[in-house]
Amino acid sequence: MRLENTFEVPAPPERAWELLMDVPRVIPCMPGAALTETVDDANWKATIAVKLGPMSFQFAADVKRGETDRDAGASRLDVVAREQRGRGSGQAVITSSLEPTGGGTRVTIVTELTMAGAVAQYGRGLVQPVSAQMIDSFAACLRESIMAEEPAPPAPAKPVSGLRLTIAAFGTWLRHLGRRTPSSDQTQGGSG
Repeated sequence: MRLENTFEVPAPPERAWELLMDVPRVIPCMPGAALTETVDDANWKATIAVKLGPMSFQFAADVKRGETDRDAGASRLDVVAREQRGRGSGQAVITSSLEPTGGGTRVTIVTELTMAGAVAQYGRGLVQPVSAQMIDSFAACLRESIMAEEPAPPAPAKPVSGLRLTIAAFGTWLRHLGRRTPSSDQTQGGSG
């Protein structure tokens, strides 16, 4: 699936570029993500916690800086993630591009996301809206970081969850159902 987010910041492209190249600052902007290791100047390891309904997933992720073009203001991150209990995997290609505007910089973040295994099957109707909410939060964090005078310490990683995300995702899913009528089906609770 492809997710796109564009925002503007009142900062020059050089400042936005510096942040995008500072991957240890970018990783904690992704909801539920925490940097665990800097392998070298182009490779990092991270964990990503995601909650879809009653199911929690913990991913170990390898993050690699891909192609960068400072003159064009374009950069790429490749993320390969494996669910730590063997319940699925995911891959993301995150491309960022910068474009000068009259008062600052337009930042466009495009994420190509592929998921496989139980995480994709279980959350079939929820993965896209939850992912879209995650990308929105990611973009908001980047915007705030670019605008900040001083880098703020990263907040402790929390699983992507929360009532607001779930309600937003469920509402989006219901709107896309279209042809089905609402039913009173209830999810059976498990002991796990």
